[in-house]
Amino acid sequence: MLQARHEGVQAILTGKVALVTGGGTGIGRAISKTLAKNGARIAVASRNPAHLESAKNELKFSESPVMGIPMDIRNKEEVRRGVSQVLGVWERIDILVNNAGVSGLNRIDDEEDGMWYEIVDTNLTGTYLTTKEVLRSMKNHAGGRIINIASVLGKFGVAGYTAYCASKHGLIGFTRALALEVADRGITVNAICPGWVDTEMARLGMKESAAYRGISVEEFKKEAIAAVPIRRFIDAEEVGELVAYLASDKSYGITGQAINVCGGQTMV
Repeated sequence: MLQARHEGVQAILTGKVALVTGGGTGIGRAISKTLAKNGARIAVASRNPAHLESAKNELKFSESPVMGIPMDIRNKEEVRRGVSQVLGVWERIDILVNNAGVSGLNRIDDEEDGMWYEIVDTNLTGTYLTTKEVLRSMKNHAGGRIINIASVLGKFGVAGYTAYCASKHGLIGFTRALALEVADRGITVNAICPGWVDTEMARLGMKESAAYRGISVEEFKKEAIAAVPIRRFIDAEEVGELVAYLASDKSYGITGQAINVCGGQTMV
């Protein structure tokens, strides 16, 4: 079914250049593949060399050019070098997908603060640094698109995940404010808020959350699915499809939005 939809919209991103952070695995890889299938040239950024190599090997079979960018979005100099590398080859970035992110349990009574900084520095500050650098070169009134991958946890809280929830709430606020700031440049800024998506990160999250609650992973997953009205998790490709639409010229009138892809898990 997903392939059939691709065939109908294959050309909507032809000629565009997209930078996808965290594009080597999970949702990011699905986004990279979907944008490539729709004609965009893809720069996949990751701080993990193995993820970069794997993504490049998979995407090289698409008709769109692909490059891998070693980049830790928490490091301003690495971000500058990574963006400069894309511009040096393709001379433009039309689409920025801020997908790179981390999660993890961080109870408020934990003695160490490392997890808080790891999550907030990656999910929020890293997005800020990357967006700021890309906007320096993004052309005005040329279909510029910034798409931030937030979460439904940017709209409600979960015990034990203060850093993740705070970072994703912050990302939605960042999206809304930035959308107003760059509206006169003809650039749109939107966030996508996935619910449970079938990825390795989600599987680790279920294991961690189940242990926190003292139940089995199977019990936790059963409860999680029961809380989704459509009674299934989201496929990463479904997120990719929405990214492709928001990245296209068809979405010009959509900006400052935080759009849920969660099977009805939340309607806020």
